Amino acid sequence: MDHFGDVADGENSSIGSSSPGHSPVVDRNPSPPLNIEGEQDGEEVDAIGETVYSKHWLFSTLTRLIQIVAEHNDGDPDAQIHLPEEDEDDLCKIWDMAMDKDVAGFLQEFNAADILLGVIAKSRCPRLTEISVGILGNIACFPDTCLTLSQNNDLGVVLLLLLGDSDPPTLLETCRLLLTCVSHRDVSSLWLERIRQQASVSSSLCFIMRSSTNMDLLVKVGELVDKLFDMDEELMKTWVTGGCQGAGEEGGEGRLDVASSLLEAAKQLRPDSPEGLEVYLHTLQLLTTIDEGIQALAVPDGVGGALWTFLCEVVCEDLCQPGDPPLVLGEQKALLVPALAVLSALYACRDLNQEHSKGNTLVPLFGTLVRILQYHREHQQSKRENREACASGDRLGQEGDGQKEDEEGEEEEKVDELFQSLIQTTAEFLSDVITDLTKEGVSELVKSGCLTVKTCLPAVRSMLPQFSPAVQCLAAMLSDADPSLADAVRREFPVSELPR
Repeated sequence: MDHFGDVADGENSSIGSSSPGHSPVVDRNPSPPLNIEGEQDGEEVDAIGETVYSKHWLFSTLTRLIQIVAEHNDGDPDAQIHLPEEDEDDLCKIWDMAMDKDVAGFLQEFNAADILLGVIAKSRCPRLTEISVGILGNIACFPDTCLTLSQNNDLGVVLLLLLGDSDPPTLLETCRLLLTCVSHRDVSSLWLERIRQQASVSSSLCFIMRSSTNMDLLVKVGELVDKLFDMDEELMKTWVTGGCQGAGEEGGEGRLDVASSLLEAAKQLRPDSPEGLEVYLHTLQLLTTIDEGIQALAVPDGVGGALWTFLCEVVCEDLCQPGDPPLVLGEQKALLVPALAVLSALYACRDLNQEHSKGNTLVPLFGTLVRILQYHREHQQSKRENREACASGDRLGQEGDGQKEDEEGEEEEKVDELFQSLIQTTAEFLSDVITDLTKEGVSELVKSGCLTVKTCLPAVRSMLPQFSPAVQCLAAMLSDADPSLADAVRREFPVSELPR
């Protein structure tokens, strides 16, 4: 299989196009094809459902599609096939039209799925295959048509085998279609069973994650893997423990483990796609929720060390930087939560823990952890001051509004589970790091400016009372490293909260 980035580089989308090799997003359906029969004579338009699309034109185009495949198969089996521009334009119109529920239903009644399955199975034209899968992907967006498509076992087999294709646009549409199907509640179990039985799925997806430079494809593969792991823990365990047979490796041997494949894709997405990186970090976090995943990450000389280094770079260099406004936490929480959760799980692995210390990553990481808790406290204080200012305004009409905003602000924090998860994960991780710190380590943190009154007090407040032993340990070491800071901590919090 060729490297995908050499074939295409992120220029495909889920909507059709009349330009060969590209599928730019359009914000409307195409102009309806002219009704060939009778429109000029004033007869009623042969429309599909409530649309203005012509049944006759659709019949004619699908018939032409069958002829195209037959013509291709009559030629040289090794010849490079290109789709004529006029035919491509017509097929892309069907691709776009299939976004309409009435058209999707009509295509299903017309057995378009069987026609497209035959096209996919026989096609030697990558663009034709891409468009065919794309049409199926749009048809599958509706529950009824998705159910009918999913019950076609032959189609299910072909689509899973298509994950081994070398054409990035085709792979993108295949992953989009599979993600759509497994996301439909009524058919998800059917697709999960097929994927469990087809061993090539894991190896194909792992190879794409390790080899592709196509951003759109990597994001869609990540979304598919994340969905599969989130829905089926047993499938995740099987893929983690069994590895993926490395069909793309030299000699066809070797195993592509899931964790390292996820890491390689995350590295590709880090510079240009925060949304894609978020997907992969969440998937890596899912691995840490099972013993098999932790064991895979903790293997000596395995992916754990490289993953630790990568996540430290993301957290310490890309996110929550000094000088950022506190509200940056709201924008970055979806990245910070899974990144810190995985780092915390890796830190708990004792063998890796020693590598972390040697790698000199703890000081910047410690700085980021206390900065998160500092920004959280400052953000809360800012919102509180805004509510108080509103409440102290015009009492004739604003006092009640201020109380309402106060209640709404409190309710907003309660329902924002992701934000609360960020603070809890950060406080717990910080308490683990503090427990392992030495007096020399605390002195280094003080000298580097990571531990100051401005950063230390919000961190201590967030850790109390749940992690009071860690706070007590920190205060004791601060007594030697920075007595004035230790006194400030003890003055700020009651003796009952901070044991001596």
